[in-house]
Amino acid sequence: MLQVPPSSIGALVARRRPGYGLEQPFFLSQEIFDLDMEVIFGRHWIFIGVEADVPQPGDTMVVDIGRTTVLILRDEAGTVRAVHNVCRHRGARLVHDYKASVGNLVCRYHQWTYGLDGALQSAEHMGEGFDKSCLGLKPVHLKSLEGLLFVCLSEDPPADFDTMAEAMRPYIAPHAVRDTKVAFEMDIIEPGNWKITMENNRECYHCGVNHPELTVPLFAYGFGYAPEQLDDLGRKQAERYDCLLNDDHAAWEAKGFPSRTIEHLDDVVTGYRTQRLPLDGKGESHTLSTEVACRKLLGNLTDRRMGGLHFWTQPNSWHHFMSDHAVVFSVLPLDPEHSLLRTKWLVHKDAVEGVDYDIQKLTEVWVATNAQDSELVGYQHSGVSSPAYEPGPYSPYTEGLVDMCTNWYLGRIAEYLER
Repeated sequence: MLQVPPSSIGALVARRRPGYGLEQPFFLSQEIFDLDMEVIFGRHWIFIGVEADVPQPGDTMVVDIGRTTVLILRDEAGTVRAVHNVCRHRGARLVHDYKASVGNLVCRYHQWTYGLDGALQSAEHMGEGFDKSCLGLKPVHLKSLEGLLFVCLSEDPPADFDTMAEAMRPYIAPHAVRDTKVAFEMDIIEPGNWKITMENNRECYHCGVNHPELTVPLFAYGFGYAPEQLDDLGRKQAERYDCLLNDDHAAWEAKGFPSRTIEHLDDVVTGYRTQRLPLDGKGESHTLSTEVACRKLLGNLTDRRMGGLHFWTQPNSWHHFMSDHAVVFSVLPLDPEHSLLRTKWLVHKDAVEGVDYDIQKLTEVWVATNAQDSELVGYQHSGVSSPAYEPGPYSPYTEGLVDMCTNWYLGRIAEYLER
């Protein structure tokens, strides 16, 4: 484990060369990992799941963010809440299963019992004068953006979430995330620092060679290319993509579906980016056939050719919304060398498996892509661990979005250190 004195972290931040990657300690140091958990994951809005994770009153989901365990639950009135998953008696973990359905929340240790609103209902043998009213479960700040759930562990969360949400609602609302169900989900423990996982997602420089499934529906050109280095076939493909982008954006926006780029990856606290991208082939979905994987479309959509709306948030998520399904991703750090990548596939809540959709067709593109990316993350983390590693330059054509994410990260750390 690489050790870095806390006093030297500011110097590491300050000497980062613009347009270049991060130095080795940002990926290997326990001290910097601890700082990441305190500053980045402890003070910003973190994507953790969807309202469909807790579809009915009494449904719960546990999310661990570093040492903090958070309980997401739906109360009897149908409201989704977030509380610390810690009993107010002697601190026992309250709910142990990732997902469960309960009547009340009962601590296994001494049977302190809480309602779905978090209020303490009963605690035996506590004597006269015991005041239950001040021992409810501690709340966690929770926001739902059209059914996408974000929590902030800080007592003073960034206020600009609402600005981002206002801009994004018209993009996401047609896909009716609140009216979906989780058709499939999977976790991967990635063999690398969380920042490597996020860097990998923010570019498609690597897509052409490494993602044969993903590049069936998705154009790598949508994330940048060097025009002077394209051969004749590449130029024709890039020109075709540009034409599709312009024509599809005009058509979608004429129908009331916002599509054009909004980019605030490194100039606001709650960084984000969105754009609706044309898809290749039939142009319908992220499938190997490029046709919809679910015959029942999301919300009230009637046009299968809605492209793929992508939505990124700093520091830990990306999402793809098509006409028939959505795929949402979250990254949660485990230690300096491992991260949890959690992926969920969403379909209309009334869609029937085996009738409206087939799980393999729905998931095969991103199951393959996640496995490929996880291997690449491991390759990079292994190389970054070598004494020979030094930061290299980002491609100005294909890694500008990676640079923005690095700028955002260092900016948030620098601001904290200055305070």
